[in-house]
Amino acid sequence: MSEGIEKELTDFVVETFMFGEGADRVKGDTSLLDQGIIDSTGVLQIVAFLESTYGLQVADEELVRDNFDSLAKLTAFVNKKLGS
Repeated sequence: MSEGIEKELTDFVVETFMFGEGADRVKGDTSLLDQGIIDSTGVLQIVAFLESTYGLQVADEELVRDNFDSLAKLTAFVNKKLGS
């Protein structure tokens, strides 16, 4: 399940924030924030994607770097929320 989630998240990030190019620049542990791939607005776009795609509810207190800084952290966050 994690591999499928990470691929969906990677595809979303590359298409939405990188205009479909440079997927090789984004590895599982690449900091999306430090690399300027996403900003605070991007985090909100990711939240909307997670909520619509996986039926999750993301609480305000969960909007922290530890959950949204990389694809690996995002995948772990989604798995935790889904109880996987």
